[in-house]
Amino acid sequence: MAVQENTNVRADFAKAQSIDFVTRFNGSITKLQELLGLTRRTAMSNGSLIKTYTSTVTMADGDGVVAEGDVIPLSKVETKLANTYELSYKKYRKAVTMEAIQRSGFDAAVTEADNKLMKTIQAKIRAEFIQFLATGTGTASGDTLQAAVSNAWGKLQVLFEDDAAGSVIVLVNPMDVADYIGGASISTQNAFGMTYFKAFTDVSMMTNASVPQGKFYATVADNINLAYPLVSGGEIGKAFPFTTDTTGLIGILHDTDSTRMNYETTIVTGLTLFAERLDGVVVGTIGA
Repeated sequence: MAVQENTNVRADFAKAQSIDFVTRFNGSITKLQELLGLTRRTAMSNGSLIKTYTSTVTMADGDGVVAEGDVIPLSKVETKLANTYELSYKKYRKAVTMEAIQRSGFDAAVTEADNKLMKTIQAKIRAEFIQFLATGTGTASGDTLQAAVSNAWGKLQVLFEDDAAGSVIVLVNPMDVADYIGGASISTQNAFGMTYFKAFTDVSMMTNASVPQGKFYATVADNINLAYPLVSGGEIGKAFPFTTDTTGLIGILHDTDSTRMNYETTIVTGLTLFAERLDGVVVGTIGA
């Protein structure tokens, strides 16, 4: 007998779950962008190279004092390639067993598995970003968190003076902000697994345990980039019916594996957060 018109089948539920996952994931990315003041988001081809730079200025001898009629010596501004990274797809998969579906129900079991997978992916992206910031070449220190961050703020104003530095973003260990939060009247927000709050003028902080206690990383919003390889359309779309949005930031596919009696979630993304100028990233020390 033919299926009645408008009957909901398993594929409909799978599609709805995929759409929900993409919406929630991209919503958290959008919120993170807003909090970071991040405006540079670039879709690139898989295998594209991400290049980071440092810059140095070598002033000519004489401190600008030149005798009348003499040739003015040259000062040198040099931008050097620091590191090159290859943008690549990251693939994740999680399975829900038939027994788990029987115990918890289809929607509940799959949603729980998807949520765990989302948190894992977000944690990996956060950890990679923080690991990248640790390679910054700027330094700052202070006896307290506020003193150290103030020092970093000043150095970033100098580094980006010609670029209108704008807002400063600081990533710090939660334990290092406990005292500060206790003595300050602030409100916090959460995005992409990190707690965000406004510290003081032009300085926004985000806490994450991946930052070593006693350290922090600071840069300006305009130095942060988000790059990703597209996972939608083209040849990929011919082979894998990923659910994604117009950005192609993340693709998700729900399917059954009858050989193991599992219902699987497969996710592909390549989202990468990085700072373009490593000399524009300050690695701070608290209590030095």
